[in-house]
This record gives sequence, structure tokens and C-alpha cells, in this order.
Amino acid sequence: MSDYLVIVESPAKAKTIGKYLGKKYAVKASMGHVIDLPKSQMGVDVEDDYTPKYITIRGKGPILKELKTAAKKAKRVYLAADPDREGEAIAWHLAHSLNIDLASDCRVVFNEITKQAIKESFKHPRSINMNLVDAQQARRVLDRLVGYNISPLLWKKVKKGLSAGRVQSVAVKMIIDREKEIKEFQPEEYWTIDAKLIKDGEAFDAKFVSVNGKKTELKSEEDVKKVLRTISGDAFQIDTVKKRERRRNPVAPFTTSSLQQEAARKLNFRAKKTMMLAQQLYEGIDLGKEGTVGLITYMRTDSTRLSETAKQEAREYIQTHYGKEYLSTEENKKSKQNTNAQDAHEAIRPTSVVLDPKGVKAHLSRDQFRLYKLIWERMVASLMAPAVMDTMSVDLSNNGVTFKATGSKLKFHGFMKVYIEGNDDGKKEEDRLLPDLKEGETAKAESVEPKQHFTQPPPRYSEARLVKTMEELGIGRPSTYAPTLDTIQRRGYVALEDKRFVPTELGEIVLELIEEFFPEILNVDFTAKMETDLDSIEDGNRNWVKVIDNFYQDFQNRLKKAEEEMKQVEIQDEPAGEDCEKCGHEMVYKMGRYGKFMACSNFPDCRNTKPIVKDIGVKCPNCQEGNIVERKSKKRRLFYGCDRYPDCDFVSWDKPIARPCPKCESMLVEKKTKKGIQVQCTKCDYKEEQN
Repeated sequence: MSDYLVIVESPAKAKTIGKYLGKKYAVKASMGHVIDLPKSQMGVDVEDDYTPKYITIRGKGPILKELKTAAKKAKRVYLAADPDREGEAIAWHLAHSLNIDLASDCRVVFNEITKQAIKESFKHPRSINMNLVDAQQARRVLDRLVGYNISPLLWKKVKKGLSAGRVQSVAVKMIIDREKEIKEFQPEEYWTIDAKLIKDGEAFDAKFVSVNGKKTELKSEEDVKKVLRTISGDAFQIDTVKKRERRRNPVAPFTTSSLQQEAARKLNFRAKKTMMLAQQLYEGIDLGKEGTVGLITYMRTDSTRLSETAKQEAREYIQTHYGKEYLSTEENKKSKQNTNAQDAHEAIRPTSVVLDPKGVKAHLSRDQFRLYKLIWERMVASLMAPAVMDTMSVDLSNNGVTFKATGSKLKFHGFMKVYIEGNDDGKKEEDRLLPDLKEGETAKAESVEPKQHFTQPPPRYSEARLVKTMEELGIGRPSTYAPTLDTIQRRGYVALEDKRFVPTELGEIVLELIEEFFPEILNVDFTAKMETDLDSIEDGNRNWVKVIDNFYQDFQNRLKKAEEEMKQVEIQDEPAGEDCEKCGHEMVYKMGRYGKFMACSNFPDCRNTKPIVKDIGVKCPNCQEGNIVERKSKKRRLFYGCDRYPDCDFVSWDKPIARPCPKCESMLVEKKTKKGIQVQCTKCDYKEEQN
């Protein structure tokens, strides 16, 4: 019989920790929360200082019973839920249910699941931190007061199944506001002039910058012609040559937000997938002879801090594997950190830098490996020397018209030997070399080409960009980003098109109602301040009941007004332009969980539904009768198939185009690559240059 009982959240974590602690410890999993607010009602007594009405979660009774039995037999019980507010709340509920003294040293926390960290944490148990519990309670109560009051209103006035929440409503507003910006955007014309110059047989590019020393904007074709008329001949004099050394510093290790952003850019992972994989890496991977090991530290954090032990180990690794010159000579300086950061944990890092990606690859799934490699490389690079570039800037002139050429060459890789941060446009930094140019010499223009451009509207939000913006504005916290993005899509308020968020009609209707009757819910500053108030509760500087009361007094007045004045909204079905093949009634567009679809207007007498398909104007190469249409898989991935399905089973992930391969007459498709779209043949090796 074990002397001690340890309760964690997941079976995977229980298995890992059990191996480290030995036979005297029984490690069991609570499977997350066992006690929570009821789903069927708000579960908050507004009249009694907003007291939550906790119940045992349906289906968790047997788990709780098992834990109670085990607790009675154990000499001592340790509560080892995750090291955050939610984990503290789980520990608090368990302490109440198992009759554990809250003031006793029953709480054990660790930032990483390694033998050393686990052993050390059990040497320093502590009591339940009620400030953390209160901060979590305040968030839950606040979200219940908002969601369980506004949502029924929306059910009554709009349609069943809708919801409203503090953070999700602001996220939807950001997406809708961006769409309005795009629609209202007025493009402005502008021009550039690029020169291709030759010096000693070497070509290089230069861009127009000024006339007679004055920076000149080219707003029209006439402006361009005026500049071109000024240029005399093809000889450009080299006026100034500036050479300097530029240093580029590494970025900080990952926070939850920056991990989600970089995984989206480099690995094409959704935020939800990134967090699922990070959870697996944190809880432990079976490494064969070494047993189960947690590969990364806790993945919900807004800190970029690294422990001294981790830094020392990484520095030794860098010096051994890359050389002393690749080691940062400066003390790991504090990188610019989000002002809202709680800094409760370290950054997301490998638990041991010695466990390099190649060494553990055989034990990981493909996606686990890719994410671990990203985390490992980012942390190691953060402690490496800056990269050094030799840069060159050259001004060339012709009759008072000045062009500028710039070039750079990587002189020392530094941290870039290991890792280079991604960017949202996907462009890679490459050497732009210039020939050996000297002041007073001349270069010959091979061509001087004007190009017309138009300013572009701001881009729609990708998941990565939305998470970054939410973090910058102080909306939500590390644990809320992924669930928020998931919720607004499941509710049908927004949809993803080409990996960018677009609002739906339903989202716009709901937002308009919330904006009219509950404007503070959509106020970014209000939402950010509420997050700060929750942090103050965690720090012990604010009373959670007073924070809730300050919000609710005004909110309940708005609620009464909305009950009386909010009008019934009827979402009119949009005609689909075709009749139902089963009963002859008109087909209409409906909004479902996965976006729009076609349904018979004679519902419920006729339940015929069809997906919306888009004809791309290409004949099916398989049956030669049908047309190729766009479809979406269950996971919302776009693919192409014959409209005669199931009679014809042709499918393609790549978009077919309406011309045959000039080499073998087979089908050509547009294939997405890192550099853009490339046309390729499906049968032979024919390829066209990328756009």
C-alpha cells in the first residue's frame, strides 16, 4: 500500500510522475475539474455576494469516489494540478471534497515534468493560494454573468445556440471592424522607378528616391514622365558609398502567444493544434531506455524568462556544438516583454537542451517533432551571439535624379545558424550583393522601368495575427487564446477563408445587438482593464467580490433595458437560385456550424440539404462529362471533385486548371509551394515558372 497519494490532472502526467516518485507514492488523475459550475444554469447567487454554486460534474462521480477512497488510505495527500489559476482552483475543489486542510502543505507545483523538478517540488509543498483561486473564481463568475444573461436573450431574439462572452465578443468585433476597413478602403495610386545598372559587367538594382536632393513622391504617370524626361543618357555617377556593420539580435524564447504565432507561420498549425501538441510534450513522451520524460516546460505562460540552470546548460551546449564565438557575450538581457505579463512561469523551453530534436525524433510523431524542434531552436538561439551583416548603401545620380542601391552580406551567422524568426508575409532574408562600387565612378543603366502600384487595404486577420493583436491590446490571457478562436468559429460568427477570418452575417447581427445594449462588453479598454483587475486579485491587491460588483451594478441595468427594448431579429433565408430535386420547393442558404449550406425551404416536411459547391470551369478528366467543383472536407480543407459524385469519384487537393499539359496532354494543377503558386502536370515532370 502506498503511503502518499498524489493527484494530477491527466493520466499521461500521472504515469510520468509515478515513475519518478517510486512505490511509496500512488499517483492518480482527476481528469481535469471534478467540481464546477452547472451547465444548465448560471450557478451564481447574485444576492449572496456572487457565491458560486459548485456541483460535481456529471460523469465525474466515480472518479471523485475513487479519489476519496484512496485519500482515506493515504498518510498524506498532495494536490499537483497545473501551476496556474485553473490548476489552483482544481486543487482547491479537491481539498474541499477530500477534507484536506487548506492551510496544510498539500499543494505541489512544478513548471516541468522531469525527475529533478518533480523531486525538488515535493521538498517544498505549500498551502492552497487563495489569491489564485479567487482570481479564477472571479473570471468564471464574470463570464457566467455575461454569458448566461446575454446568451438567452440572443436565443429569444435571434436564434437558438448563440452565445456571448467578454473575450469572444471583442475578438468578433476586431474581425468585423477589419472587414469594414477593407470594404471602405480607397486605393491610392503611386509609382516607383527601378533601374537595372551595370558596373564592370555586374548587374545590380537601384530605386528612385529624389530629384535635386528633395524626396519626390510619384503619385501619377505624369510625375513619372517628368522624372524620366530629366534623366539624360544612361550614365549614373556614384555619389556616395556607405559601408557599415549591422548586428541582428536573437528573439526571446517562446510565450504561449508567440508559440501559437510562429507555429502558424512556419508549421501551418492552428492555435488549438499547437496547444494540444504542446500539452503532450509537456506531460511526457516515452523515450525508450530513458523512460517517459516531459520534453518542454509549462506551455501556458506570458513570460520570456529562463532559469539560471537552463541558461547555463544551454550555454555549455552552444559552446560545445557551435563554438565559443557563437555564445552570447552579454548576460541574457531582459527582452521587451508584454506589459500585461504575469511572469508566473518561465518561457516555454526544452526541459533539457541535451535532448536535441534529432536525438528524440524517433520517439515523436511528425507534428510533435516539428513543434519540439521549433521550441528547442528558439530557446537555444535566444542565448547565442548576434548575427553580423556587412551592409552597403550607394547613392547614384543622373542630372540631379538620385537612385539608391542597397546590399547586404551575412558576415557571421550567430544565432541564425540555429533559428530565424518567421514573418507574416513568408519572405526569407537573402543576401543582396552589390559589386565593388567606388565614389566618383559611373555605372551604366541597362533599363529604367516605371511601375504603377495601388495601396492595399489592411489584411484580414489570420489566427496568428489575431492572437498577436489580442495580446498587444491586453485581451485574454495565454490560456484563453485558442479556446476563444475555436468558439467564435463553432458559433458561426466567423469563418476561415484562405486561412483568414471573415465575419458571417450571423456574427454581424449578434455584434450589432451587443454593441447597442452592452457596449462595455465590446470596449477593448474595458476588457483589458478587467484582465488587469483579475491580475490584481491574483496579487492580493483587490477583493474579487468588489471587482464583480463594480461591473454587475451597471450591467444588470443594461440587461433590463435589453429585455424590454431588444427587437426580434428574423434572419431571412437567402434564395439559392435552384429548386429541391426531392420536392420541388425552392432551395435556400442556411448558416450551420461549418458555414453556409443549401437546404429545402419546405423544412421540416422536406429535410433535403446540399453543400454549396463552386464550379471552377474545368471538365472532369476522369469521366469527361461532369464539371470540377470546389468542396470542403469535414476538417474544412478545400478540395476539388467531380459534380457527378458518387457516379464519378475524381478528387484532387490541388486546383485543376482549364488547359492540358503541353507535353503529355494530362491535367495541369495549381500547386501551392512556399514561394507561391506553381503550375504542374499530374502525370509528367512539366512545370511552369512560379508567380
